[in-house]
Amino acid sequence: MVSSLTDVNRAIVSCTRCPRLRAYCARVAREKKREFRDWQYWGKPVPGFGDPRARLLVVGLAPAAHGANRTGRMFTGDSSGNWLYEALYRYGFANQPQSRARDDGLALTDCYISAAARCAPPQNKPSRTELERCRPYLEAELRLLRRVRVVVTLGRVAHEHWLKAAGWWAKLPPRRRPAFAHGAVATLPDGTQLVSSYHPSRQNTNTGKLTRVMWHAIFRKARRLLAD
Repeated sequence: MVSSLTDVNRAIVSCTRCPRLRAYCARVAREKKREFRDWQYWGKPVPGFGDPRARLLVVGLAPAAHGANRTGRMFTGDSSGNWLYEALYRYGFANQPQSRARDDGLALTDCYISAAARCAPPQNKPSRTELERCRPYLEAELRLLRRVRVVVTLGRVAHEHWLKAAGWWAKLPPRRRPAFAHGAVATLPDGTQLVSSYHPSRQNTNTGKLTRVMWHAIFRKARRLLAD
């Protein structure tokens, strides 16, 4: 059993459980995107990132092919990351509002970022089997992030994946499982506050399904819950 987040991250980076995803990430890293042709793509599973003593946990879906799969850090180098880190900075969880590369000086305070899947999937859709193979990494993080009190899940898949990794999916009858809805807050039996949000993907932000006002409200709510 892993005994530290460093051990978990090392295991994530070396993971080969999902051949389809590993092949896809390697191909993307080899072919690259024209605007990033000078980059040395990461091309491996992406570990979690943040403060080991965090009280806030943010759970996303998966690395973006030309975002975290390129940079090697969660939500770094793409538009979703621009939305996330701007909000984290605004509400005091990050020391800067942008995240472009692993060596850009970004640091998180009282916040840790994880994901349902650690490899970039084709069409941003990991299979159910791939999510199940990846779940032990989130389970391991949850055992080690002992101070987490508020969890923000980005999208329905991340929401359900966290409930399963934390054990609540099995422990609670279906009618008592917190349902996913943007802005919804649920209190789990151990006191953990679960906040649901739409994912800040282009599909949601470019269409107006998720606005800045809606997005900022999520992290303002998380900050208030931590203050209570």
